[in-house]
Amino acid sequence: MRKKVALVTGAMGGLGTAICKAFANDGYQVVAAYHPQFDNKDEWLKEMEAAGYQGFVCVPGDVTRLEDCQTMVAEAEAKVGPIDILVNNAGITRDKFFSKMERDQWDAVISTNLSSLFNMTKQVSAKMAERGWGRIISISSLNGVKGQAGQTNYSAAKAGVIGFTKALAQELAAKGVTVNAVAPGYVATKMVMAIRDDILKGIVDSVPMKRLCKPEEIGGICSYLASDLAAYMTGATLNINGGLHFS
Repeated sequence: MRKKVALVTGAMGGLGTAICKAFANDGYQVVAAYHPQFDNKDEWLKEMEAAGYQGFVCVPGDVTRLEDCQTMVAEAEAKVGPIDILVNNAGITRDKFFSKMERDQWDAVISTNLSSLFNMTKQVSAKMAERGWGRIISISSLNGVKGQAGQTNYSAAKAGVIGFTKALAQELAAKGVTVNAVAPGYVATKMVMAIRDDILKGIVDSVPMKRLCKPEEIGGICSYLASDLAAYMTGATLNINGGLHFS
């Protein structure tokens, strides 16, 4: 029996890496999708191999470009077979108060964080439905649930992820395909941990649990959503924010 195939976008960032590891631990064939401008792919693969993770298939492409997404999925399918699990994880920020936000900052965030869901999911959802099994998992955000000053673009995109998830879940519920979202709060990725100490302390102090989320905790949530144990869960948004916000 072939391994199920999990494709993760934004695979080589902090969250993406944790999600890839979680799926590898579960015995899935992992396809790591990354932006072609990411220049540390070989270094990332060496780090994964040193940690005991081998056999990752890497496909380059820009998730904001429909043609790139078609090529990425076609390349992945040619190498390892049909995509059973898609994790829409790629994302960027371009933070600025709305009064000073430029249109290109708005467009970049909406394109990468929201339109990419159309571009990627379009390539796999119908095929999943035809096979009668599939998992679509999209990474939203605490700030897509509650909003955040200085992030109108990001909050709008991540709220859109939740709406997309709820609507598509209804379309695919009878087809054996689940569609869910994960809304993390502050996660201890390398990027977050590089924040100035006093600012980082303020963030941690604001969280009732008084710590940041571990990337592997997000990986664990994705692992669960991909499992057969989660077969009855669809259209859900799983909030993981240490008690910072309830919805």
